[in-house]
Amino acid sequence: MDRIEKLQEFLKTSPSDSFLLHALALEYVKLGEDEKARELFEEVVHREPGYVGSYYHLAKLLERINRVAEAIQVYEKGMEEARKAGDTHALGELRGAYEELTF
Repeated sequence: MDRIEKLQEFLKTSPSDSFLLHALALEYVKLGEDEKARELFEEVVHREPGYVGSYYHLAKLLERINRVAEAIQVYEKGMEEARKAGDTHALGELRGAYEELTF
């Protein structure tokens, strides 16, 4: 059983587990299945806005597929959520990627 199958199996018992959804999205990114990955990252940030790690990966994916305006919005929302959570590490990563894209 590969990693995607294992994660999908775990999701059958915990379908709203943000960690599992995020991990599955990362696996799809590795395979170049950007649309599947995007849907999962969006599901995570919609369900659990405080799961700040998904904002970075979603925005990077959007950048890669030339959806820059959307990526900027995702970085901005991620920075807002990171501030709320007091997650200075995530805030720094998001800010750095945002500034690299916008300046």
